[in-house]
Amino acid sequence: MIDTNLFLGACLGTGPANRTIAACLRGQFTPLMGAALLAEYEDVLGREELLKKSRLNPEEQQTLLDIFLSKSEWVRVYFAWRPNVPDEADNHLVELAVAGGAEFIVTLNLRDLQRMELRFPQLKVVTPEAFLKELES
Repeated sequence: MIDTNLFLGACLGTGPANRTIAACLRGQFTPLMGAALLAEYEDVLGREELLKKSRLNPEEQQTLLDIFLSKSEWVRVYFAWRPNVPDEADNHLVELAVAGGAEFIVTLNLRDLQRMELRFPQLKVVTPEAFLKELES
């Protein structure tokens, strides 16, 4: 599962985030997508201040999102686990990952997501760098 900041990093052209999204587009893994995460992606891509920093124009960003979505597995979250992540707005990421049976949440936000109160032993919260190393092994 890929969080919003990581996707944005790919639009901005940062190294490991960009390579992680590229691995998804090559079919090396299947990211999960749900209603809350899609709404967050669309909200972030609509922010004017971020568009100015992006190496992609708005049309290219939308095309990248469309291609990313075509490689994603849609997951419906039927149960709200409320893992009590310090940033309440990030709880949906954990719930999506659990509902979709994900092994990883790939994020730049380790500080908050690793501090959730409700633990899921099968779920690892990792940086893009750590995830890319997992793909190589």
